[in-house]
Amino acid sequence: MPDELHPRHLVVRVLEVAAIIGVVAIAIGALPGLDEVRTRFADADPAWIVAVALAEVGSCGGYLLVFRSTFCQQMSWGLSYDIAMSELAANSLLPTGGAGGLALGVWALRQAGMPTAHIARRTVAFFVVTSAANFFVLIVVGLAVFLGILAGRGSALLTLLPALITALGVLLVGLSPKLLRALGEHGADAERDTLTGRVRLILRAWLEATADGVDQAIALLRSRSFGVIVGSFAYMAFDIAALGFGFAAVGHVPPLGVLVLGYLIGQLGNLIPLPGGIGGTEGALVGVFALYHVNVSEAAAAVLLYRLLQLSIPSLLGVPAFVRLRRKLTRAERPALVCQPLGLDVVELPAKT
Repeated sequence: MPDELHPRHLVVRVLEVAAIIGVVAIAIGALPGLDEVRTRFADADPAWIVAVALAEVGSCGGYLLVFRSTFCQQMSWGLSYDIAMSELAANSLLPTGGAGGLALGVWALRQAGMPTAHIARRTVAFFVVTSAANFFVLIVVGLAVFLGILAGRGSALLTLLPALITALGVLLVGLSPKLLRALGEHGADAERDTLTGRVRLILRAWLEATADGVDQAIALLRSRSFGVIVGSFAYMAFDIAALGFGFAAVGHVPPLGVLVLGYLIGQLGNLIPLPGGIGGTEGALVGVFALYHVNVSEAAAAVLLYRLLQLSIPSLLGVPAFVRLRRKLTRAERPALVCQPLGLDVVELPAKT
């Protein structure tokens, strides 16, 4: 098991996150200038708070669906649930911008007997398909707000530009398999008995696996896999809904275009290497909503409420799942061996040229 995933380290992370949440709560209750935020929290509608929690459960369900549909549909739902929820808990606790969950999943799937090559391809594919929903929605909503089709406020800098940058990113991802394989060809003649040669061969294998994973993601999307498409959109859409319910609990919900764009752009704060993205994500979300002319105190209260449950729900579901997962992998005879036939993948990769 990777050292950062050892139970004692996860316990430390839980305590760190709890301490940070406690400090934030104390600051909101004590610091001057936050009277309006405190008032909004005090007057928050309990029904909408429950709705935030339920939406986060729905988001976790979407993650489970896309996880199982991407890696192995023959895997039992119980094992799929335990790995997926453990990944979400790791994403909430580890300061790795989501990579902690993927690392835990790779370890668990290898321990469960899934072929290494399949894990490598499908991990890349999983990252791509879960990001594809965000990219697609950002492009569509950004253009719709810019053209006045969707209600929202913001200049071309805050609507059209993000949509165009995202579209360029999608294009680069689509072209990346050829580019990665072209880079990998430079290591084709490397000598295995030299350090430089071994490094080049490892790099080439990594580039090849990444290219195969992107091809696999594109193939899954083109095949219109129900679990992949619905799961990836549900994972994102329920999380956006949770943020919208957070606004409803403390004030007014922004126009749909502003809510979606503020969410998608503000989530980039999660890339800051902090446990659960705490601090970076909240600051980015509030800052982006302020650019879209959302009341700052209202945005701060809504974002803090949403983030509290966004971190808590996956942790509450994931920690027990991780305990069960470790027991299963200790006692069971490699429960993912059922996925052995998928070593060559169900969806055929495009022919390489």
